[in-house]
Amino acid sequence: MPGPVLARRGFLSATAGLAAALTLAACGDGGTQATPAPAGSSAAQSWSFTDDRDKKLQQPKVPARIVAQVGAAAALWDFGVRPIAVFGPHKLKDGSKDPQAGNVDITKVEGLGNVWDEFNVEKYISLQPDLLVSSMYIKGDLWYVPAKSKDTIEQVAPTAGIMLTGRSATQVIGKYEELAKSLGADMQGVPEAKARMEAATKEFAQFKDLKILLMSGGADAMWVVNPPEYPDIVHLMDAGLDVVKPSKVDEGGFFQTLSWENADEYDADVILYDTRTQALKPEEMLKKPTFAKLPAVEAGQLYPWNAEAPYSYQGYATFLEGLVANLKKAKKLP
Repeated sequence: MPGPVLARRGFLSATAGLAAALTLAACGDGGTQATPAPAGSSAAQSWSFTDDRDKKLQQPKVPARIVAQVGAAAALWDFGVRPIAVFGPHKLKDGSKDPQAGNVDITKVEGLGNVWDEFNVEKYISLQPDLLVSSMYIKGDLWYVPAKSKDTIEQVAPTAGIMLTGRSATQVIGKYEELAKSLGADMQGVPEAKARMEAATKEFAQFKDLKILLMSGGADAMWVVNPPEYPDIVHLMDAGLDVVKPSKVDEGGFFQTLSWENADEYDADVILYDTRTQALKPEEMLKKPTFAKLPAVEAGQLYPWNAEAPYSYQGYATFLEGLVANLKKAKKLP
């Protein structure tokens, strides 16, 4: 399943010689050079930010060399902050950019790891970062920061965590906006994108009669997501959508696991499917007989769900506008 599932597996996916590595990093050129500090920042300006662990971060100057989990990087990028490195799914098998990277130019950032439990600590140290940023599904657990390397990583530079679970997308975006402003971001294009997001959000009121199910598919199971745990779904429900809530959820609260034979557990007029690389594609799910016979599927009302759209106004404007366009094609089923 999406996101948190990977975390629970190890849904929806300390290094030896630390002192020596730190010494080498201090003596070296630091690897990738930082993007010049954005307008408004100053080397002499002190910096502070309170993250969603209620941890107040303070530094004598504004962080310039930022490393971020790919979702956090995509959000910061849209606000005008340019990380020097990313970790988490940012590159597909063919070398092209993973959609989760949003507008991040992956040719201009270092990659520290592309899959779950992969984080190149030595390369991270060599970059001499000022700050690491990641989202959190579970308070205190930085997304895609491996537990085995956490202590080492946190010795290298301060870390900032932005909470996702139990919040609406607007709240998460607002927190990333607060962080970006503290880092001196120029906010170019933000007002226009915010207006687009707000306009798209208002459109959802017209779809209040549609029953919508959000899910992710795996080889042996179908996962029905639990709406309160996902900021994007909370946003959609706040905007008026009627979203299926599973009658029971698995440990952790993020979803209910169903066998494909029980894919008809819930009625829905529209099904939104997880588009991330770890999830089954529609053509693969259609090979599951029970799923293929669902009324929404037979009616062609199976549409993509960008389960990890960047938490920026640009990212959500694009996500919501696409969903509105698809829902306008849907109808209430008998």
